[in-house]
Amino acid sequence: MNNAIPPVSSRRDFLKATTKTAAGLSVLSGITLPHVHAAGSDEVRTALIGCGGRGTGAASNAMGIQQRVTRLVAMADVSEQRLKSSFEALSTKHPDRMSVSEDAKFIGFDAYKNAIDMLKKGDVAIFTTPVAFRWVHYKYAIEKGVNVFMEKPICTDGPTARRLLALNEEAKKKNLKVGVGLMCRHCRVRGELFDRIQNGEIGDLFMMRAYRMQGIVGSVFTPRRDVAAYPNELLWQIKNFHSFLWASGGGFSDFNIHNIDEACWMKNDWPVEVQASGGRSDRGDNVDQNFDHYSCEYTFKDGAKLFLEGRTQLQVHTQFSTQVHGTKGCAMVSSAGHFPSRAATYKGQIIGEREQNIWRGPKTEPNPYDLEWQDLIDAIVNDKPYNEVESGIKSSITTAMGRAAAHTGQVVRYNDYINSPFEFSPGADKLTMDGPPPLVADANGNYPVPKPGVFKDREYDMEPQAEPFPLIKFDA
Repeated sequence: MNNAIPPVSSRRDFLKATTKTAAGLSVLSGITLPHVHAAGSDEVRTALIGCGGRGTGAASNAMGIQQRVTRLVAMADVSEQRLKSSFEALSTKHPDRMSVSEDAKFIGFDAYKNAIDMLKKGDVAIFTTPVAFRWVHYKYAIEKGVNVFMEKPICTDGPTARRLLALNEEAKKKNLKVGVGLMCRHCRVRGELFDRIQNGEIGDLFMMRAYRMQGIVGSVFTPRRDVAAYPNELLWQIKNFHSFLWASGGGFSDFNIHNIDEACWMKNDWPVEVQASGGRSDRGDNVDQNFDHYSCEYTFKDGAKLFLEGRTQLQVHTQFSTQVHGTKGCAMVSSAGHFPSRAATYKGQIIGEREQNIWRGPKTEPNPYDLEWQDLIDAIVNDKPYNEVESGIKSSITTAMGRAAAHTGQVVRYNDYINSPFEFSPGADKLTMDGPPPLVADANGNYPVPKPGVFKDREYDMEPQAEPFPLIKFDA
């Protein structure tokens, strides 16, 4: 039985599309359990922290694993309605693997602790809240000694990157397995493409092109808050997290990271600096903090370039792809989305010329959203080294510095950015259900937006924060 969820819009549509026709179907027959789980069980249990569309999709992919029985035993969120919707959808999709009792559903900013406390060593905590809380949840998971799957991005500024890096050293000492949701790196076809590029099939890469030009996606456009309908400003901002830089790094960090990451993967390196431009031309009465278009030029230490075009706008040309160019040819990495990749290599510099085609991946590809879970569970069951945090940090910071370059109008260098003191939400671990958000609207319900050239050390009008954690030098 294939429990895969198509990866792009369907993740957000999953709750709506799932019908309430749960039947007692079993997918367990015929499964071989060759190893005993490290905690002494035949099962790997999971806890879902963050029950939105992304979290629901991740939990579904986890429960779809066939080489080991994976079971969801706890859920946590700040929204009771969101948790309820996720529970109903997952119960319909995976009735035989859902074991979340009423007393294992937790609401509030401390709910993650209750959910993780339901796990044993060897189990997995799934972190799919907005990125502002990633380091907070990771810290507790490490203390409890449980494995982790965390959604991308995993940080959006220097202090949170360094904090995660320090925490990750503790995770390594405990031999915890940690996956990061950059699922394209688990794509077998893209993996073969990477090998072909590294073996010189298209020469040395000198230019990469990434496009994420789309209509309205996620919550990147948010109108002024209706105070009567949403009296709690903090919970309203979390509901619309793509609109607020403190919560998500904005739509730029949450969506463009995949194309940036796979381009850097093919290059087998990370940029050292970026210059960028962008602006707000199609926001209407929306009060979110996003630009609706971004154009970035990343530079690698050998002089190679990565160009990113990002846009969320209506009635304009759309394009979703990642393409790379080498001294002997070029390659398609992603053609129209995350899955299938339709990866291919070509002689010359024109993508798609059949006569110049060198290699093309198979038409049928496994879903990378499933593969990333297969790889994580395999590492847990067979005790293989598995920790994707450092590459996740590098990808997250590479993405964030492009956003920062556009928002400030400055050239942003990797080492400067990751070692900078600026932090969007230094008190993310202290937020409460009845407390204020890190960013409060003005009297008219508006929020500050980036103004390139006005602020050089921050992305909008706020005081930069000096964080108390030690400076950890982390070079590109």
